[in-house]
Amino acid sequence: MKTLLIVDDEPRTRQGIRKTLEAWSAGRFNIETAASGVEALEWLKDHPAHLIITDVRMPEIGGLQMLEAMQDRPHRPVVIVISGHAEFDYAQKAIQLGVVEYLLKPLDKTKLIRAVEKALEAEEERHRIERMEKLVDPKLLEAGEEAKYGQPVRDAIAYVEERLQEAIGMKQVADYLHLNASYFSVLFKEQTGFTFSEYLTRRRLQRAKELLAQTRMPIGEIAEKVGYQTAKYFIKVFKDSESISPSQYRRQVADEDEAIQ
Repeated sequence: MKTLLIVDDEPRTRQGIRKTLEAWSAGRFNIETAASGVEALEWLKDHPAHLIITDVRMPEIGGLQMLEAMQDRPHRPVVIVISGHAEFDYAQKAIQLGVVEYLLKPLDKTKLIRAVEKALEAEEERHRIERMEKLVDPKLLEAGEEAKYGQPVRDAIAYVEERLQEAIGMKQVADYLHLNASYFSVLFKEQTGFTFSEYLTRRRLQRAKELLAQTRMPIGEIAEKVGYQTAKYFIKVFKDSESISPSQYRRQVADEDEAIQ
């Protein structure tokens, strides 16, 4: 269940927002409150929040100061800022801090609910992007810009894609291209920035990540699908690259409810 945290030093406003959102959510969300930025930061040390609704002006730590203190935290929540004043400096700073909505008091209940729905959609999209980033090898993605490569290297990459499940090597690919293996090795490294062996390993692990996140396929079967003859060796290569095992990676990124059979 996602958690919404309301931060406001005015009890009437704080409870008014809470009651409005509890009626709207009908039990779909866990709704918490904090009476100050200090209290909110303490609460956030031990609890996750997906959405924060915070006042700008509060004693000790204002809403924007609170958000600045959270900038280095992983998985930052999306934020709606509320204020009794339409102050440009506050609004500008809020935008810089990634706030999704800036609402003025007195709060219109309909606008508040729309803002919350918008913020939760943004949070869901951010979560999806974070999951995708964990799946993608950025260096491999950069190397995949095939337009900058000559025809032999493009053909080599296509050959690898078609035979990722097979035990292929550089000499086999060079022979397929009718090139000297040494020449092909230099050419491939020069154009992609990887040795052929490095590229092949990264591409196999990229495909393994996709299968780990998107299916319930056993580790041994995934190992075979990406060209490793034994699960033991696949696990070793995966751990050397990612610093975690394939099973740990799957637990980190795969949502069991979304897994493809």
